[in-house]
Amino acid sequence: MLLAPIGAFGGMAYTIGKYGIATLLPLGKLMITVYATMAVFIFVVLGLILRYYKISLWKFLKYIREELLIVLGTSSSEAALPSLMEKLEKMGCSKSVVGLVVPAGYSFNLDGTTIYLSMAVLFLAQVFNIHLEIGQIATIIGILMVTSKGAAGVTGSGFIVLASTLTAVKVIPVEGLALLLGVDRFMSEARAITNFIGNGVATIWISRNENELDMKKMEYALDHVEETEDILIDNLD
Repeated sequence: MLLAPIGAFGGMAYTIGKYGIATLLPLGKLMITVYATMAVFIFVVLGLILRYYKISLWKFLKYIREELLIVLGTSSSEAALPSLMEKLEKMGCSKSVVGLVVPAGYSFNLDGTTIYLSMAVLFLAQVFNIHLEIGQIATIIGILMVTSKGAAGVTGSGFIVLASTLTAVKVIPVEGLALLLGVDRFMSEARAITNFIGNGVATIWISRNENELDMKKMEYALDHVEETEDILIDNLD
């Protein structure tokens, strides 16, 4: 974590030195677009999913706020994996569902990574002025659906997956990844947080569908966040 800012600075310095300071504007637009898209996905799509069962997304985010800060600081959703599983069990999700959905979701439910990969491909296509046909877009989507499943929950994995996707598609030059190198660290945080929240919501959804969610326990946990955190701390001690 101490060396991460140096690495981000090096990536920015390389991008600006090779392509000029003018590249910061389109990269800034890409970052804003990615963050905005992920925010819409979290608060609209995931929010509506929880709302279907009358569960407040805001209360859930407040419930896992400490884990979100860990993910934000490390750019890795795996850093908060044990704590997320324990909190989901404390809020009423059955241990069997949590033990299956959360670890599996870290490989097969990477919402943030998928959003980033698709938008990065479109960005690079525009940079190189490449017009993508409908068939090419469908092929890219299909490949992304496969390659994104292999992305681990560690920082920087999405960048590696993007490289393998471009290599498989052979439409957009892989050299274009150098443009994204400078801002990948900043978008990695958004990817990790979106993946993390998405896995939590998926666990709640499946638990509710399988009648493996204690609603009274969940309501108490969400309404008494401080007390729940004290219980978790006591258990760790």
